[in-house]
Amino acid sequence: MNASQNPEELIRRALNELSIPEKPESLYAPVRYTLALGGKRIRPRLVLMGCGLAGGNPEKATHAALAVELLHNFTLIHDDIMDQADSRR
Repeated sequence: MNASQNPEELIRRALNELSIPEKPESLYAPVRYTLALGGKRIRPRLVLMGCGLAGGNPEKATHAALAVELLHNFTLIHDDIMDQADSRR
């Protein structure tokens, strides 16, 4: 795997290129916040690594990996809303 196919770099680059609307702020501010937290990003890494192990090009799977990360973050926000949590743990 060359430097351009480093899973962490591919995910970081894709997230930086992601266009998240400004309004409504009450909807998108939590999304920006959870994505900015960083973390291990294990789920999108697994997508890219699985693609590479199957003989595919991880760069071509970046959108799928990003979708997995966005879905995961959505579930965190949804869980907080359902729990009426004041902050993200």
